[in-house]
Amino acid sequence: MTNLIVTDIALRGVGRLTRRLTEKALLRTRYSADDAKAVVDGRSMAQTLVSVAIARVATRSVPGALIVGTGILGKTLWDRSKGKRSARIKGRKQMQDRMENADK
Repeated sequence: MTNLIVTDIALRGVGRLTRRLTEKALLRTRYSADDAKAVVDGRSMAQTLVSVAIARVATRSVPGALIVGTGILGKTLWDRSKGKRSARIKGRKQMQDRMENADK
């Protein structure tokens, strides 16, 4: 039983570390390394919990994956209908807010 607990903790730690590194790498294509780190570090606890919950729903069942996938597709189409310029401005503002939250 102890081995399972240790393995579970190790896997969760590696998964979290991999996720953070991947997020930083993707953000570095558009922002500097320091800004990418600030964006990842500036995520609030609520944002983290919501993303974990959504990922869990999506990976637990086919209907969950369909619901989450449909939501992501709907959000993408909504953003595109608003126009690229306004979506970029809003996205930059959100990233700036995250960077400011990382400093606190």
